[in-house]
Amino acid sequence: MSPPEVPLHAPPRASRKAPSVVIVNTGNGKGKSTAAFGTALRAVARGWKVCVIQFMKSDKWKVGEKEAATRLGVEWWTIGDGFTWDSRDLDRTEAIAREAWRVAQEKIQAGAYGLVVLDEITYPMNWGWISTEEVVAAIAARPVSVNVIATGRDAPPALIELADTVTEMRNLKHAFDRGVRAIRGIDF
Repeated sequence: MSPPEVPLHAPPRASRKAPSVVIVNTGNGKGKSTAAFGTALRAVARGWKVCVIQFMKSDKWKVGEKEAATRLGVEWWTIGDGFTWDSRDLDRTEAIAREAWRVAQEKIQAGAYGLVVLDEITYPMNWGWISTEEVVAAIAARPVSVNVIATGRDAPPALIELADTVTEMRNLKHAFDRGVRAIRGIDF
């Protein structure tokens, strides 16, 4: 195994402090929400008030991250009704996504949170259920101290343009592709 490649020039040093940032975790690989929740945990450890709004996951699913986060004081809103391909009423599913956005806007504009996570918001944006322009404008107009993380595949270009940091998760290999079901404690 060869040693890691050393850059010819050191990366530039950060020279200014920002009051807040916008982070987008996108791509087809696993880990977008997991990374956001890890950052939420880091924010809680620093004494920040944190709010998570989930746009797709159903509150019927008892996921470990919600259990742990709420014990730590994270305000957690699971407003989605599950996978769209399981929906028996897409008009209702769309209305639920619009309600999640209403709550998210309220939480962002309140200025009471150091971090607001918009988990899987890209899906209703891409489906036209909530306006990309409205989401981008609301995030851009947020109070100066509010950091935002948006997750989901196929982040719209306008959201990517607004973001300070964008990470694309790439799927190289996934256990599900070999028929392995989601594992409690690893996947939920």
